[in-house]
Amino acid sequence: MEATPLLTPYKMGKFNLAHRVVLAPVTRCRSYENLAQPHNTLYYQQRAAPGVLLIAEASAVSETATGYPRVPGLWSDDQVEAWKPVVDAVHAKGAFFFCQLWHTGRNDHSPTTGTAEFDDGAPPRLETDEIPQMVTDFRVAARNAIRAGFDGVEIHAANGLLVNQFWFFLDIGRVDSSQPLRLDRHTTDGLSDGSSSSLENRCRRLAADVVAAVVDEVGAHRVGVRLSPFAGGDTDSTDAAEARALHLVRSMDRLGVLYCHVVEPRTRANGKKPAIPHRLSPFREAFRGTFIVNGGYDREEGDRAVSRGYADLVSYGRLFLANPDLPERFRKKAELNRYDRSTFYTSDPVVGYTDYPFLGQETQVA
Repeated sequence: MEATPLLTPYKMGKFNLAHRVVLAPVTRCRSYENLAQPHNTLYYQQRAAPGVLLIAEASAVSETATGYPRVPGLWSDDQVEAWKPVVDAVHAKGAFFFCQLWHTGRNDHSPTTGTAEFDDGAPPRLETDEIPQMVTDFRVAARNAIRAGFDGVEIHAANGLLVNQFWFFLDIGRVDSSQPLRLDRHTTDGLSDGSSSSLENRCRRLAADVVAAVVDEVGAHRVGVRLSPFAGGDTDSTDAAEARALHLVRSMDRLGVLYCHVVEPRTRANGKKPAIPHRLSPFREAFRGTFIVNGGYDREEGDRAVSRGYADLVSYGRLFLANPDLPERFRKKAELNRYDRSTFYTSDPVVGYTDYPFLGQETQVA
């Protein structure tokens, strides 16, 4: 079989990976009552193999952080216990398992999801004196992830969620972004001038405070951070937004964070395959740890990213959920199952979750 850069071994800190293909964290909404379930165990076990890096779907750091229905949490002892058999099953297959941690902030779910009720249809505005508790919530959730047996944690600082809302200077607490911020220590006046002090104030506060707290709690060798420098994946990101992201990446590098996981900007043209602009080189150059890219990659694009030194690892979401043996299919250049978008977030424990076939089984009809 012809060798391919994407399938060569890689050492990420103390973790000896068999190849460069990573399971991206993708929310699946099947963790009833915010607890990992037996079918979650099967889902991750299907995708585990010796030396594979799996990043679990985001776990909420507090009861108010869930954002979507039926997502797992890591704020309680019951949740820690529920995750343990999932982690054990993944480790039994020889894989490494990191858990993504999130707080959805202003991107919270609608009351119609049935998981929470708000008088005005939105969560209340986040007040300044609540910020330290948010940092503590991430710290405790990271500690709980290690108690559950995870090899490490990934801080979700992307896609317009709470941590991302700070370093992109969006308003928080699910209110209109045109309203002024009330975050004293966590912001400063006159931030639009782009000066280094302004960047530090804008980036450092919640984003850097969370990263520093989690590093302090579980060690930098167990911490990754996921970023989307292009305003949630759009290509019309401003230079200032990119500069803020770059500033944050440099601060992560100084802390010795294990990996930086970055989402590419993408465009779609008349339903055709998304183009990958490959605009992450400045972030790659600023970070000395493991650099993971995500967003629109297939096998060929992944090979190019690794062979050119653009990335160390490539994470796959939709392709990996539809192909539990994705690395093996890449190795054999086999046909891929097509994913069924309509089943991404249903609550069914099987359909669109654990029923995608492996090589040699009947091909799934999408």
